[in-house]
Amino acid sequence: MINILLAEDHNIVRNGIKMLLESDANIRVFKEAINGVEVMKLLEANEVDIILADINMPEMDGMQLLREVKAKYPKIKVIMLSMHDHEKYVMEAFKSGASGYLLKNMDAEELIFAVKFVNQGRRYVCAELTMSLMDSMLQSRQHLIAMPENEIDFSLRELEILQLIAEGLTNLEMSEKLFLSKRTIEGHRQSLLDKTNSKNSAALIRYGVLHGLIQ
Repeated sequence: MINILLAEDHNIVRNGIKMLLESDANIRVFKEAINGVEVMKLLEANEVDIILADINMPEMDGMQLLREVKAKYPKIKVIMLSMHDHEKYVMEAFKSGASGYLLKNMDAEELIFAVKFVNQGRRYVCAELTMSLMDSMLQSRQHLIAMPENEIDFSLRELEILQLIAEGLTNLEMSEKLFLSKRTIEGHRQSLLDKTNSKNSAALIRYGVLHGLIQ
């Protein structure tokens, strides 16, 4: 069971996120807070696996909370929730120790996948942001430097799934498109991450772009 502490100051949004998370039997939102101050108090007496925190909260916002948590409870993973899709917010969050960054318009499948992925000790950036970061990377001159030929042996199916990941498809969408089970898709995604030594989808797509694997 993954124990979640959910910090969001808007009741309707918080309740909606809680409902989506608890649609999975392996995830439990066992504590809720409306700001970072409440979160820090709750951490004194509870075992938390992941904190899911909105960036914009009163009294103590998500970024300040992130820094406080990583200083006092470094083993607790923190996923940031935000409406901000600017690269500077994403980079600041990860530099401060975040394990994930999600936009609030994500679907339930991606939210649950992100939580489980982060719980494994990995970092996650939502699909929409991954695409945005990839676009920025392609426009940057520093990424036009010739890269050595790829020496990793990928299967045709893995390359196909890599392309679909770059197009922003979720595991469920890929499953329906390729007529494969969701578990099979997840297996191929994990294989791609392992083979490329990538920590998240953004790094995986960057690898694919730099090595000419993504069209």
